[in-house]
Amino acid sequence: MLTSIHPKLPMRDQAATRSYYSEALGFSVAGEYDNYLILRRDGIELHFFLSMDLDPLTNDGQVYFRVAEIDALYRSLVDHGVVIHPNGALQNKPWGQREFALLDPDNNLLTFGEAA
Repeated sequence: MLTSIHPKLPMRDQAATRSYYSEALGFSVAGEYDNYLILRRDGIELHFFLSMDLDPLTNDGQVYFRVAEIDALYRSLVDHGVVIHPNGALQNKPWGQREFALLDPDNNLLTFGEAA
């Protein structure tokens, strides 16, 4: 029986990834090892593996977060200077979700959504 999921995303620089997710997005470090990083927020874990050959312009890494109180989360991130994806401003989508998106330092797409 499945109990949880922990997406694994590529990173080029472990310190930069740790800094972005902890300082900008409010994640805490749950584990840090050579070339591997585990971050946690609100019971959600993201795992990162070192990928020195990663080209951020061709990276297709993506995670979709289901959230509560999306308007407050969006405001909080914007107020703290987090850059929202140019095409990812908070809006209602035709599929019944209210969403916004951003890119991490390696161009992993992070989309946040709540039922509209």
